[in-house]
Amino acid sequence: MRLAMVLFFGGKPMTKQDLLNKGYQYFAQKDYERAIIFFEKAIQLDDTFEIAYCGLSESLNRLGRIDEAITFVKKWIDLNKDDPIAHTALSRLYVQKGMRDKAEEEMAISVFLSKNQEN
Repeated sequence: MRLAMVLFFGGKPMTKQDLLNKGYQYFAQKDYERAIIFFEKAIQLDDTFEIAYCGLSESLNRLGRIDEAITFVKKWIDLNKDDPIAHTALSRLYVQKGMRDKAEEEMAISVFLSKNQEN
């Protein structure tokens, strides 16, 4: 059984969208540790909430926690293999790790998906 802490704002429980918005507010303030908390809470409410994986992985990236960021981008891709942005994010992380071949592979996937979405 999964237990999730319910956060309240203004006397009401926060929705996944509220949590996401709060995460991006902290992200914009460069308070990545706090942003991570809100992105993780949004994912606890809905583990298919792709945009929360995006925010979480980029917050981890900004803190230099590249391996963790890669883990969450891969989960994002598991949710939506056809998202070119997710593949671009993974490519960027691989570049930071010095994994050029994997980075190029992910960027090629991203380009292919982007071109297919234009048609």
